[in-house]
Amino acid sequence: MATPTPLREPTFLILTALAREPMHGYGITSDVAALSGGRLALRPGTLYGALDRLADEGLVERDREEVVEGRLRRYYRLTEVGRSVLTAETERLRRNVEAATQRLRARPAVTSTAGGTSRGPLTAARPILRPTGGPA
Repeated sequence: MATPTPLREPTFLILTALAREPMHGYGITSDVAALSGGRLALRPGTLYGALDRLADEGLVERDREEVVEGRLRRYYRLTEVGRSVLTAETERLRRNVEAATQRLRARPAVTSTAGGTSRGPLTAARPILRPTGGPA
């Protein structure tokens, strides 16, 4: 199965979490939450389903297993294919950010007017608002 491009944000962040070193599930979940500024909280079922899919696609693989306090910890690591996909996606996102940044810098300055703001000739005309219940 081919990896969809662009990567969905959870997939991108899982691969990013594994880019530095092998991690176990809880570590990946914690890192993804930190990378997303707390916006993305992966549930265990979602995480392990994603890891299974990423393993099937050859992007991650099991690194090792160990028992800690009677519980099995399975560690995953990024494969070379996974590193290539993450690198390509990072470059795609970087180009998008650069294009957006250039457009924002080139945007005409917003000026303040008595009725609000004006962006020059591209501003749509405002409709005239009348109180409801009375004659138009």
